[in-house]
Amino acid sequence: MCLGIPGKVVEIYEEHDMLMGKVDFGGVSKRVCLAHTSDVELGQYVIVHVGFALQVIDEEEAQQVFAFLESMNELDEFKVEET
Repeated sequence: MCLGIPGKVVEIYEEHDMLMGKVDFGGVSKRVCLAHTSDVELGQYVIVHVGFALQVIDEEEAQQVFAFLESMNELDEFKVEET
C-alpha cells in the first residue's frame, strides 16, 4: 500500500534547477521535491510520497487526513517516543 502524508511547506528553494522545499510533518522537517506542485506557496499543505509532493491540499483536508491516520494509529511511527 502506498501512503501519501500531508505536510506544511515552510521553505521553497531551487537546487540543481529543481524546485525543492522544506516540509514540516508535525515537528519533523524533510527535504521534498516540489516539481510536481510548482504552484505551491509557503504555508500551504502538500501530499508527499517518497520525497515528492504530489498535490497541494488545503489545511482542512490535511487535518482530516491527520485525524484519519490518528484513528488508525498510523502516526505512531512519526512520533518521538519519550524515554
